[in-house]
Amino acid sequence: MKVDLFDFDLPTDRIALHPATPRDAARMLVLDGAGMHDRGVCDLPTSLRPGDCLVFNDTRVIPAQLDGRRGEARIGATLHKREGPRRWRAFVKGAKRLREGDAIDFGHDVSATATTRGEDGSWALDFAGDEPVELLLARAGRMPLPPYIAGKRGIEARDAEDYQTMFAADPGAVAAPTAALHFTPALMAALAAAGIGYETLTLHVGAGTFLPVKAEDTADHRMHAEWGRIDAATAARLNAVRERGGRVIAVGTTSLRLLESATPEGGPIAAFEGDTAIFITPGYRFRAIDGLMTNFHLPRSTLFMLVSALMGRERMQAGYAHAIAQGYRFYSYGDASLLLP
Repeated sequence: MKVDLFDFDLPTDRIALHPATPRDAARMLVLDGAGMHDRGVCDLPTSLRPGDCLVFNDTRVIPAQLDGRRGEARIGATLHKREGPRRWRAFVKGAKRLREGDAIDFGHDVSATATTRGEDGSWALDFAGDEPVELLLARAGRMPLPPYIAGKRGIEARDAEDYQTMFAADPGAVAAPTAALHFTPALMAALAAAGIGYETLTLHVGAGTFLPVKAEDTADHRMHAEWGRIDAATAARLNAVRERGGRVIAVGTTSLRLLESATPEGGPIAAFEGDTAIFITPGYRFRAIDGLMTNFHLPRSTLFMLVSALMGRERMQAGYAHAIAQGYRFYSYGDASLLLP
């Protein structure tokens, strides 16, 4: 399909620069079989049914952005995928200044060697020393806010907390599973009281989630791989939800993509551990999920293509036009949508 089909005009003042306070005070646009409804995230317990199950991504964002030097040249690196105990794949600003074997000094006694360059232009960085890389990043790194936020107001101290979900447990992501940013202990208690359960899985979101689609046709776009895991017990409980007539509702496109990767044609959901580069566009037949809670996405993005595959492109275009007209807040710190096909 032509990428232009997934374009729309978004006023820049619709881009949220901070999350709602409290988090569950965000607005929520519901698209379901009955139409389109303006609600709030706090209405989620009454927007779902008893027996439904939400699925959250428990990845934890690491301070994955680094500023360094190779001699006099400035080098910026955004880690996006672990390849070994001390090796990370990174997108590099100033990559033309790098050669294989070059050492980069990131300050704070943190350095790495650029080893191999990938076909996508990324570099493998081997970190020096024997300290865990997580400790090195805690010293020298900063939170990898999306460029459409960081470019407008910079990174603030509060982002260290604002850009983590309440489920964050397994370090490794360089972007937050932002739909889950809306959840609070009070909201989870209300969901439990309404008979709505939840499960967690892990998908370490990579920096490729921020990359624009440069191809003119979706068939020519290559997704970056991300590592994820669903254990057998979680898969079994999710299958039991559907067997009892409940619905599996992914919270965020990351949860959805991993669930679909773990489910063979005809189902059921199975245990999964490894890389996924699944790219979901209209025409895809969903196997694992019955709905999706997600934020509002960029024009021409793979994520807008995904929600168009779930709900239909024309319906999502209409939903986004309504959201823009009604002042909904977009992107990572923005409002939510609940999509129930």
